[in-house]
Amino acid sequence: MHGWLRQAAGGLPRQFWFLWTGTLINRVGSFVVLFLSIYLTSERHLTQSQAGLVLGLYGVGGAIGTMTGGVLADRWGRRPTMLLAQFGAAALMLTLGFAGTYPQILVVTALLAVFTEGVRPAFSAMMVDVVPEPDRVRAYSLNYWAINLGFALAAIAAGFAAQADYLLLFVVDAATTVATATITLIFLKESRPAHRPVTAGAPRGGMLTALSDRVFLVYWVINLLGVLVIMQHMSMLPIAMLADGFSAATYGWVIAVNGILIVSGQLFVPRLIEGRSPHRVLAAGVVIIGIGFGLVAVAHSAWMYALTVVIWTLGEMLQSPSNAATVAVLSPAALRGRYQGLISLSWQLGSALAPILGGLVLQGFGSVTLWVGCFAVCVVAGAGHLLTGPARERRAALRRAEEAALVPA
Repeated sequence: MHGWLRQAAGGLPRQFWFLWTGTLINRVGSFVVLFLSIYLTSERHLTQSQAGLVLGLYGVGGAIGTMTGGVLADRWGRRPTMLLAQFGAAALMLTLGFAGTYPQILVVTALLAVFTEGVRPAFSAMMVDVVPEPDRVRAYSLNYWAINLGFALAAIAAGFAAQADYLLLFVVDAATTVATATITLIFLKESRPAHRPVTAGAPRGGMLTALSDRVFLVYWVINLLGVLVIMQHMSMLPIAMLADGFSAATYGWVIAVNGILIVSGQLFVPRLIEGRSPHRVLAAGVVIIGIGFGLVAVAHSAWMYALTVVIWTLGEMLQSPSNAATVAVLSPAALRGRYQGLISLSWQLGSALAPILGGLVLQGFGSVTLWVGCFAVCVVAGAGHLLTGPARERRAALRRAEEAALVPA
């Protein structure tokens, strides 16, 4: 056990562990977004359509935040961007808790999303800065583990807090965000590279350079396909289970299998995929995700639904650290924030489109078509990873050469 722990977590930079600790603390207190729809309808007595508009504005604000945060992380620095976003998010969480009118809730929610999601590109860019490439898959696995452990604890704690007083959700969330910001303020150092190598073809521009990077954009589209499928677990999967006569509580424990598997098994993944081509791992991961969602078409019992969650979670566990490490190695050092912002945008966009597309297919063509279609989309994504993987590996070799020539800040 000691040897396994050293292999899984040993040798990582001190600054990474401060980032990891901040992730865990922040996720344990992530109450507001988790219970926002329930709070709006039960406590503020908004209609479903009004609550839907609030959540939609959160998505819009999140998209703006990821792009803005990425640009600021490159231009201004990782640390100041994180501090601005974290302290701003804490203040807006408290403000939302006291917002009384519908227009106030709309405005504050949109602003909260800008600051909450704006920290992600800077955080991810700093992690790339401080963790050497050979250790990034391990580092991302550990961070992903912390995210899911924190999410599981938050779901339990938020339920108790909501029973006591909904305002407590906002107070605790703001407090943990301030705690994370304090870690950033005291323990984290700016990591943005001070210089870039001046070589032929080296990227010099800003967001336009990232948007004209064909290798990255193809990867972005492939990643979006996977997001459209995996986000069906929050939109169409509960509808499918309710249509089969299961309660919301049954859906709750079925989907809880996802978090249990990740918390118990994610730290074994780096050793499993060590030495394997990242694009092959990504292809295998997304196809396994497709198999899991495809089997929902024939699931009509609780244990069968749970089995589908087990299958697609295994694919998610393979894919997540490899996905993060791929984005890291494709990003030029001077544009890491922008690249991280763009990949975060694919998740924001996918999260918004998944329920819309899933609902249209379900209503127009039926449940079987939806879930078989999810499998087909994942097969296309897997083929895309295999076909475009060699180009990404060539780009990764170029980025490694550029990174080796960087002068530390």
